[in-house]
Amino acid sequence: MYKVQTVENAVEAKKEIDMFTSEGYTKDDIYVFAHDKHRSKHITEATNTESTGIKEQGILESMGNMFNSRGDELRSKMKSVGMNQAEADAYEEELDKGKLVIVASKEATNNNAKPF
Repeated sequence: MYKVQTVENAVEAKKEIDMFTSEGYTKDDIYVFAHDKHRSKHITEATNTESTGIKEQGILESMGNMFNSRGDELRSKMKSVGMNQAEADAYEEELDKGKLVIVASKEATNNNAKPF
């Protein structure tokens, strides 16, 4: 299960992250998405939250994202933390507007990952 909030800026993001942690989520359960990679990285580092990677997406999906557009990459990452395609599409549109999307997910793992 997961929760999602959209916010306008890093100050609002910090408040939402604090709210999620007060509800029992750890910083490792919280992901911050922004359309701009540098903004996303900066806010993730500043708030000490998690970034989506191989753990959440699996190796093949992570490698595939290197060749995807930023929008495709973001939708893929949002799906890896629990969203379905329609939700990922809708929240990616919010990112296009300059907003931040904060996701708190206790089960952010790729169930499709297969061992080598």
